[in-house]
Amino acid sequence: MTNTVVVPCYAMAMKRRSVGDSISNSRAARPPYDRSAVMRAVKSRDTGPERAVRALLRSIAPGYRLHRADLPGKPDVVYVGRRLAIFVHGCFWHGHDCVRGARMPKANAAYWRAKIARNRTRDVRTLAAYSAMGWRVLVVYECELKDKAALTARLAVALRPERACPSRAPRGG
Repeated sequence: MTNTVVVPCYAMAMKRRSVGDSISNSRAARPPYDRSAVMRAVKSRDTGPERAVRALLRSIAPGYRLHRADLPGKPDVVYVGRRLAIFVHGCFWHGHDCVRGARMPKANAAYWRAKIARNRTRDVRTLAAYSAMGWRVLVVYECELKDKAALTARLAVALRPERACPSRAPRGG
């Protein structure tokens, strides 16, 4: 008889492991309830990449708002006075053309292709809505966080005060 230890898993399910088993080797044989719990744990706000972008923005131009539900697509960061919406996208979820975004899961591949295609279609529709409203949009993909200096420069350029638009300039007469 082997000694066993009961280890609680994500979805309050119990899984028995013998004491000698390595927990890191359990990745290959992941039970379905465990996969479901992992997918439920994916957050839509206050993600690591989003918090990193906000930290960069605080040093450049504080005073932003988060997750404005009254704007299309509920942008991650909004500068209302500058009419700028910033979306922080995960490379995988939004089908970015980087290494991480190009990787497709092997399990249930048709579902994931359709899911990511729907996300990309929704992103295009959201960007068009901002264009129609006269807003500027900046999309930051999580892979861009690898080069913080370049991203900081890109954010600084986007946050520069705009020159007075000809239509808003006072009319001389």
